[in-house]
Amino acid sequence: MIKSAVTVALVPQIKSGPWIFWENLKQAMAKSENLGFDGIELFTPDSSAIDREELSYLLKFHKLELAAVGTGAGKVIHGLTLTDPDPEIRENAISFISAMISFGAAFNAPAIIGSMQGNVLAGNDRELTLSWLAEGLEILGKKAESEGVFLIYEPLNRYETNLFNTLGSGADFLESLKTQNVKLLADLFHMNIEEVDLAQSILENAKHIGHIHFADSNRRAIGLGHTEMESVAEAIKSINYEGFISAEVFPYPDPDAAAIETKHAFKKYFE
Repeated sequence: MIKSAVTVALVPQIKSGPWIFWENLKQAMAKSENLGFDGIELFTPDSSAIDREELSYLLKFHKLELAAVGTGAGKVIHGLTLTDPDPEIRENAISFISAMISFGAAFNAPAIIGSMQGNVLAGNDRELTLSWLAEGLEILGKKAESEGVFLIYEPLNRYETNLFNTLGSGADFLESLKTQNVKLLADLFHMNIEEVDLAQSILENAKHIGHIHFADSNRRAIGLGHTEMESVAEAIKSINYEGFISAEVFPYPDPDAAAIETKHAFKKYFE
């Protein structure tokens, strides 16, 4: 079953990012329920920022699931990445993500590694940098497995990372790991920049896809850009994808309108 979700960010430092709802978790969850979403994707400052009992109560009360948890605050607030040349920073990045894995796993939700993957910095060796990334993903993949969830790695566009920009390159890297517990995030916004054919890429890398970000070419809600969504939706359905399709989009023209437009698009293509 394909399920719908919206993003809720509670991190002041990333307020200009592509998240539909902000600040007021209770209000965001009430609106998500009223619009018929199945879950929320949550971005918090760290693993202890929200009381787990309260979150559990709210999820049950609003009949929602936790789709995934983001780890981006680790980079934005603390400057942590898995590919920093400083081993202490890499170790702290692993610890931060590990705590987020445990937080999400309490609700059967995977953690997403996006910006915390980092970059090959100027003057650094690419292969050495990728060995650091592999080391981190091996450790964190095992951690997630021990918690009963998988880990999500997100290929980003070339303007955000120089590691892996396409599903295919990300899949090849995952194939080189010992852990089989890391899956890819297919973000339609990033894919619009990097992929030759979005639908074909989804078909070719189907076995690795564990999460999907539902965003148009301009990172607004699907329907407000130029993504040719028909073929993409058919590809997603044809691979028997059973997971969340989550709207990581700008709250344009406002959060409510973005959520409504997203739900309209989800119904059109997946219901």
